[in-house]
Amino acid sequence: MIRPCSALDIPVMFEIINDAAEAYRGVIPADCWAEPYMPGEELRREIDDGVQFQGVEEAGRLVGVMGIQHVRDVSLIRHAYVRTAKRQKGIGGKLLDVLRVQTSRPLLVGTWAATTWAVRFYEKHGFRLVTPAEKDALLKKYWNISDRQVQTSVVLADKKWFENRVSGLGSRVSGRDQMQK
Repeated sequence: MIRPCSALDIPVMFEIINDAAEAYRGVIPADCWAEPYMPGEELRREIDDGVQFQGVEEAGRLVGVMGIQHVRDVSLIRHAYVRTAKRQKGIGGKLLDVLRVQTSRPLLVGTWAATTWAVRFYEKHGFRLVTPAEKDALLKKYWNISDRQVQTSVVLADKKWFENRVSGLGSRVSGRDQMQK
């Protein structure tokens, strides 16, 4: 069953996120790793900032979560995590399908460049990588992350974003930024 997550789910969401994030250990830059990967206060802050989570429940227990955040003229897929023991069973795809119908805006997702499995997951579901210049501009416009995370991340966009090139960002930014390099 897929359902919206509530404040009562925060302790279990914390568990799921930090269990799943163990896959990042030794893959993402060491200076970007934290223990726990996402502290409870950060999870609560993300929810307070408008990230709306959906969860997959099996036998009365949450096994995966994924959030959506509406920012300006796009929607961001945020914090997609499935318990390690439940990976590769279609849970992430089901969550993504539910979130897609919650918005008519273009969808963007940011992830660590080194997490090739995450990039492949989103590509399998119709997302494509944006150019490096577009990535930098999008991460600075729509996310609140460190410069180091911007350097070590990628952004993938859905078909609607590529068709619209939100606010003309794509073609304008990539041309200008490439000339400056």
